[in-house]
Amino acid sequence: MRLGGMTLGSLAYTTFLPELNSFDDSDMIRVATKAVSIYDQPNDKSKINATWYRDELVHVYGEYVADEPKHNPIWYRVWNGYLHRGRIQRVRTLYQKPLDSIPQGKRRLAEVSVPFTQAYRYTKAFGWQPNLRLYYDSAHWIESVDVGPDGGPWYRVYDHIASFSYHVPAIHLRPVPISDFDPINPQVAWDQKHIEVNLTTQKLTAYEAGGVVFQTTISSGIPAGKTTANSISTKTPDGKFNIIEKLPTEHMGNGGLFADIDDNELPGVPWTSYFTTVGHAFHGTFWHENYGTPMSHGCINMRNKEAKWLFRWATPVHDAYTYISEKGRGTSVEIHY
Repeated sequence: MRLGGMTLGSLAYTTFLPELNSFDDSDMIRVATKAVSIYDQPNDKSKINATWYRDELVHVYGEYVADEPKHNPIWYRVWNGYLHRGRIQRVRTLYQKPLDSIPQGKRRLAEVSVPFTQAYRYTKAFGWQPNLRLYYDSAHWIESVDVGPDGGPWYRVYDHIASFSYHVPAIHLRPVPISDFDPINPQVAWDQKHIEVNLTTQKLTAYEAGGVVFQTTISSGIPAGKTTANSISTKTPDGKFNIIEKLPTEHMGNGGLFADIDDNELPGVPWTSYFTTVGHAFHGTFWHENYGTPMSHGCINMRNKEAKWLFRWATPVHDAYTYISEKGRGTSVEIHY
């Protein structure tokens, strides 16, 4: 399945590749939950005109600031009414030029640059079979450029949860520049950086030597909720912690690569910074836009760009290839009400 550099280069001049970066879909949104309602007015007490379902793409004609809900009063004007932004994702369609190759033993981080892409697994017994769907702005380790089921270049994705690899079209993933891993303010001593999360106001604040350098709204865990009868609470723990591990991409869920689309299976969760040993973390989010209210299974949901900032700013340091752990020197975290 290996695709040689000369063969790949020739594909850039065939009809396989659409015109790269020829779309500007910044006014498109993806339904990121099972279903959303289109209301006659920008409030959920008005008449429901239509229903859109998971992964359908909706064109946005305008933005409206309403009175409710207080934490997230933004509604989008769409065909046939208004849609609240809480359970959607803003997406774009930006096709990428595939890499010629990836050095052996060197994985590259890449982000999905289309609303979603379908991953496939190849076996000699069954050929190509679809498994996971990967979403816009999710991040994945790619480790080789191979020939896919359509004869074009596909990236082989390394998934630490999976027992096997899978592939996605190379034009759907944007390799992340190595410079995106550069630490932010590394000259500041590790013990002069501090993260505070207020669960009442759903605010995260980052400090350097006591001064505020960053602040944003987040979504913490749903209080007293449980994913299953035997699972731990989805409530975000309060107390004092430290960043103990950082991963640029994480597969969250049970690892079911052929899971149903509505299962809680989240490959490619970007810019993850763990602060407890049982799995609580700050991380990027591509399945909702409802910050300012609890939404998660215990983690701190953040906008992707903000989670990346925190990942680069907090210690211990992490570069594009090697995790550098300094035990006991992770940025301090305080979570309170």
